[in-house]
Amino acid sequence: MSITSIVGKAFYGRQKELEKHIHQGEELQADVLKYLLSRAKDTEYGRQHLFGTTKSYKEFTQNVPVNSYEELKADIDRMRHGEKDILWPGQVKWYAKSSGTTYDKSKFIPVSSEGLQQVHYMGGKDSVAFYLKNNPKSRLFDGRALILGGSHSPNYNLPNSLVGDLSAILIENINPLANFVRVPKKQTALLSDFEVKRERIAQETMNKNVTNISGVPSWMMSVLVRVLELTGKQHLEEVWPNLEVFFHGGIAFGPYRNQYEQLITKSDMHYMETYNASEGFFGIQNDPTDSSMLLMLDYGVFYEFIPMEHFSEELIGTDELNQYVVPLSGVEIGKNYAMLISTSCGLWRYVIGDTISFTSKNPYKFIITGRTKHFINAFGEELIVDNAEKGLLYACQQTQAEVSEYTAAPVYMDGNAKCRHQWLIEFNKEPADIQEFARLLDTKLQTINSDYEAKRFKDITLQPLEIVQARPNLFNDWLKLHGKLGGQHKIPRLSNSRKTIDELLEMNKV
Repeated sequence: MSITSIVGKAFYGRQKELEKHIHQGEELQADVLKYLLSRAKDTEYGRQHLFGTTKSYKEFTQNVPVNSYEELKADIDRMRHGEKDILWPGQVKWYAKSSGTTYDKSKFIPVSSEGLQQVHYMGGKDSVAFYLKNNPKSRLFDGRALILGGSHSPNYNLPNSLVGDLSAILIENINPLANFVRVPKKQTALLSDFEVKRERIAQETMNKNVTNISGVPSWMMSVLVRVLELTGKQHLEEVWPNLEVFFHGGIAFGPYRNQYEQLITKSDMHYMETYNASEGFFGIQNDPTDSSMLLMLDYGVFYEFIPMEHFSEELIGTDELNQYVVPLSGVEIGKNYAMLISTSCGLWRYVIGDTISFTSKNPYKFIITGRTKHFINAFGEELIVDNAEKGLLYACQQTQAEVSEYTAAPVYMDGNAKCRHQWLIEFNKEPADIQEFARLLDTKLQTINSDYEAKRFKDITLQPLEIVQARPNLFNDWLKLHGKLGGQHKIPRLSNSRKTIDELLEMNKV
């Protein structure tokens, strides 16, 4: 009898509980809101916003404003200095550092002990619960889990208080028993220099029996390539013959799928997407035949949604924006929403910055469509990251190309008074004809986005898009320059501003 068949029994009860997501999603969310308000009613924020007398969702929306990080930043900084009972009961000692949507500033997201257990670790456990249910012959626990993590550092020199990547916080606080089944060793996992860490991870894991890997696709790919270089093998199953699943999240997997399928050629390899962020763990791909994810409704997270046609950062905190906010029961399939969360880490009606679209209700399933700031709408084209990923996937399939990284921004008007989108793309495998790749991408974007198609009509508003080929490692060099190499940092994909792409283009000349 395998170890997995024994350990797997511990997940049976939770697998049964998860069935409530199918028909009881709204009831689960009502219970979460009631819990959050009751737990935080005696905090400073709870007293100010009448948590103790709030009896309904309507009263909650009347008493608590929609918040961005800026509205909560002063309170979070007080918490970081050791003050108690501000946004959440007690003293919160852990803070996940996130670049979020402001590329040159850091956000410090509080991570309470309850948030660790009720949200972040629960998401990891449920990912395994779903995987084992879908794969009853799994031998997941018969080997090691390769888990990539970031790093952390002291927080204002307060005792036992740290700030860093969420993944580092999770590794630091993980049940000691988990260290018997995970690799690399803790000291390696928490190294801050990603290039040194990458080398040590490869050295420490290449001779282990790794059955599962977890991390951001781009950083994991870098580690796996190094493992193959050190071992001299061509495919990863030659190194780890029992590897069976990659739990991935952080960025869209589509552009990387072909590269992974070339590295891992075994037919029974599984890929499972999760939606975990510094602010919480929100979604899991519970059905391997469906690329959308199940919204996790019984964690310490209460969800609300703002239709993107009404969303504006300038309106955050105003009654004008608040009138458009809907709870879970008010969402529509296929509509693009900005997501609000209230959590057991002390975030209240917080605009997380991600946009999603529901693919079903009962159960509530969704896809991530982009970021509230990661889109191009310079000419009314409303191009979102989901469009970009689908367009690139199509162009790659048609040309056998492979995209490593990319970013795009508008050219508002060149010397010939022409407007267009400019894409800077780093290829793992270049297309034979870059102009044909650009044409295919442009055509696909018109097919899937009617606004983009209208602006491209007869080249009147928008000219055909332009692709600039990036030199190898350009994007890694940019991340390194900004102190963002490794961890959970990501390339900003789409932007109305040219700040990022112009920096990259300047570096591309070197």
